[in-house]
This record gives sequence, C-alpha cells and structure tokens, in this order.
Amino acid sequence: MAADNSRGAMFRVIVPNQPSRVTNAELFFDLVFVFAVTQVSHTLLHHFTPLGAVEVTLLFLAVWWVWVYTAWVTNWLNPDLTPVRILIFLMMLGGLVLSTTIPTAFDGRGLWFAVAYATMQVGRTAFWLFATPRHRTAVRHNSIRILVWLSCSAIFWILGGLAHGEERLWFWIVALTIEYVSPAVRFWVPKLGFSSVEAWAVEGGHMAERCAGFIIIALGEAVVVNGATFAELDWTSDNILAFVSAFVGSISMWWIYFHKGAEAGSERISKTAESGRLARLAYTYLHMPIVAGIILTAVSDELVLKHPTGHSDLRTIISTVGGPLVFLVGTVLFKHAIRGFLQLSHGIGIILLLVLWWFAADLSPLWLSVVTSVIMIVVAVWESVSLGSKPEEAGEH
Repeated sequence: MAADNSRGAMFRVIVPNQPSRVTNAELFFDLVFVFAVTQVSHTLLHHFTPLGAVEVTLLFLAVWWVWVYTAWVTNWLNPDLTPVRILIFLMMLGGLVLSTTIPTAFDGRGLWFAVAYATMQVGRTAFWLFATPRHRTAVRHNSIRILVWLSCSAIFWILGGLAHGEERLWFWIVALTIEYVSPAVRFWVPKLGFSSVEAWAVEGGHMAERCAGFIIIALGEAVVVNGATFAELDWTSDNILAFVSAFVGSISMWWIYFHKGAEAGSERISKTAESGRLARLAYTYLHMPIVAGIILTAVSDELVLKHPTGHSDLRTIISTVGGPLVFLVGTVLFKHAIRGFLQLSHGIGIILLLVLWWFAADLSPLWLSVVTSVIMIVVAVWESVSLGSKPEEAGEH
C-alpha cells in the first residue's frame, strides 16, 4: 500500500480550470532538442540528395517521436518530484548521445544512435509503468501496451544499428513504422486489446504549451543559424537583404502559429471531453509538418545567405519554397483540427507557393526568399484581420 501511495504521488494533480504549468525541468530537457534540431538541419544541408533527404527525414521523425512521447509522459507525471526529475535528466543524457550521432547515424555511429533511441523509448515507458499504482488499471494497461510496441520496434532499431548501408535504412523504416502506426491502432496487443480513448485524457493546456515550446525551439534554431551565418559574411546589400528576408520569414511563421492558432488550440483541448484524441491528432501528428517546415526553411536561409545571386538550384528551390509550403500545410491541418474549418488565407498561401515553385528557377535565391517571405506575411496579416473582429467559428472570408 505504501509503495502504491508513493507511486501515485508521482502523478500530476489536475485541477479544473487551472492548467498545469510547464516545469523548469521540462524546459531544461528541451535544451537538448535545440541541439538535436540544429543537427538535423545541418545534416540535411550537407546531405541534400534524394537518399540524404530520406535518411534525414527518418532521423527527424525519430527525434520528434522521442520528444513528443516524453511530453505525454510528463503530462501525467509530476516533474517537480525527484524520481521524475532523475528520469528527465537520464533522458537528457540519452538525447545528447542521440543528437551527437545524427550526422553519422548512417555511417559509423548508427549503433550508438539506435541504442540511445531505443533505451530512451523503452526506459521511459518502463519507468511510467513502475510509477503507476496497481489500482490505476487503465493507465497500467496503457503503459504495458506501449512498452510492448516500443520493445518490438527497439529490436529493429538495434538490428539496423548492426547492419550497414541500405539494410540499416530498411530496418529503421520498419522500426519507425511500428511506432507511428501504434497510436493509430490504439496500441492493440493480445489479451489487453485496444486502448480506450477515455484512458488517454491529458491536461490540455500543458500539452499545448509543450508543443508550442518545440515550435519556439525550431524557430530559435533558425534565428541562430541566420545570425551565425550572417556574422561570417561581408555585409553587402544582397547579404543584408537576404538576412532581413530570412528574419521576416521567421517572424511570419511565429505570427501564423502563435497569434491565433496556439491560443485557440490550448483553449479547445483544455475544454474538450476527448483531450486524448485531440492531443494525438493535433499535437502528436500534425505538429510534425509544422516543425519540419521550419527546419527546411532554416536550411534555405543558410543557402540563400551564402549564395544570394545567380539562378536558384534545385535544393534552394526545394528548401526555400518547400519549407513554408510544408509549414502552411501542417498549420492549416492543425487549425482545422482545433477549429473545424479550413482557413482561406492558408489555402491561398499554399496555392501562391505552388505557383511560385513553377517560376522559381528563373529567380535568384535572394528574390525567391523575398517572395516567399512576402507570401507568408500576406497569410499572417490576412488571418489576423479576418479573425480579429469576429468569433473564430465564423471562419474567414
């Protein structure tokens, strides 16, 4: 009984209309992922080939998945307690190993990457199972289900780490597929069956704030890359304009996500009776393209800053137009999930970016960057004006 009481104390106390704050331990944990996002963007920059893009996408999906699973667990557990803090610090250590191996994950340090990732996923879930009192049957069954799925995927992560070349890629694709499919099939396992939606209730305000924090991480990494690259260049008119364009583009992304969407999402998930379902769709899955778009744009910013003149090559076009495009697709789907309607401003922005892609080869990297930034500003202003003077349920005109 005493053990159950001590375990139960590790869970957050949810008070209605009083969202749990994000703790300092969680913010400290997130610092590791500033490094991880930087490693992902730099790896893509130096391996911008079809195969390199596939490999970096897989690494990004792994980074996002280990972070968002941790966000779920710390939504239920109390990071102000010492055992949970120790878990977070151990996860930070694993995250540092994971991050440092990203550039060489498909070369010499693949096994290190695989072991770090599998240990973080399985170890954190095992701790959650240990921390759950026996009388909380639904929660314990959920942790067992997830542990089974992650243990299965861990086998393929390790096999991939031991393999080489194309075999490693295929093993890791299987591992990641297992992990991404598992929530969609509600972690079905023999005897325990499917997990119920009711068992996945979260403190909505906390989940929304955690995911918004990751958006800040990605945007902050882009700003740091821009500043560091610009500091090493001669301050010519082209370089200054490229720097300003990149900075304005980051501001427009911040505005599009935070000015209306983040607050609306936090309010909606805090009030819905199906917080688990909304957290799975809007925050676990639909935030991936938002973050990916920001990372791809950061790659574009560095390319444009270093080579602002001449014709735009394929990788400049893909990153400069594709980054904002992926970001807008993720954002419009996220806002649809929380508001129930598709925003016209975002749709027009997507169409304009697709049209720009058609003519992109005729523009210099600098002017391609400027035009994409202008399109993003138009989307941000349009949404602010259209939603600023009426209830959001009315949609955009």
